[in-house]
Amino acid sequence: MQLTFASYNIHKGVGLDRKRDPERILAVLHEIDADIIALQEADRRIGQRASVIPRAEIDDTPWRLVEVARRPRSIGWHGNALLVRRDMEVAASEALDLPTLEPRGAAFGELVVEGHRLRVIGTHLDLSGLRRRDQIRALLEFVEASAGDVPTVIMGDFNQWGRRTGAMREFADGWQVITPGRSYPSRQPVATLDRLVASRHWECLGAEVHHTGLSAVASDHLPVFATLRLPKK
Repeated sequence: MQLTFASYNIHKGVGLDRKRDPERILAVLHEIDADIIALQEADRRIGQRASVIPRAEIDDTPWRLVEVARRPRSIGWHGNALLVRRDMEVAASEALDLPTLEPRGAAFGELVVEGHRLRVIGTHLDLSGLRRRDQIRALLEFVEASAGDVPTVIMGDFNQWGRRTGAMREFADGWQVITPGRSYPSRQPVATLDRLVASRHWECLGAEVHHTGLSAVASDHLPVFATLRLPKK
């Protein structure tokens, strides 16, 4: 089984032109055409935490939401949302709380794809770095406490510049950190903040930063994606 996973911090739908344009964000997602997508900053941070992408517009895409929202107008948890192909079965989903000094969390989904169970977590870690290690530890503890040895992908905006430094050292043996490249800021990217971390089950066939004319202005981050394969047993 071969799947494309993408992560995209959409900056609440506000592009470099300071316009909030959810349709532009969806157009970028169509360019990538990934199977499983983790979004960050998908909800507003104040008030009712309403989604910046209307649900009705998501209904017109090839993807559907993994339902984790705890508020009726939201599509995620602390801005983290998961989209998956419509033919994928969502066996379980959950909003995860993370230790933090500011509002942070993660969106979890357990999927069944072509008869395979797999787990996906989308997250957006601490900006200051003070609790980033604790947040990764919390995610790993959640995975370890989950039943079964299941292929897992954790992806999002890790807010960590170094590929294998700082909090990323928490991913020890059994995890492969996939850093497609520089993704922030979108106009002239210098930082590798956005990445994917895959369990030992997966083989990475390739990873890229999606840098197009549209993605360069749609958000302050560029999307990243990786194609992963489960080798035959």
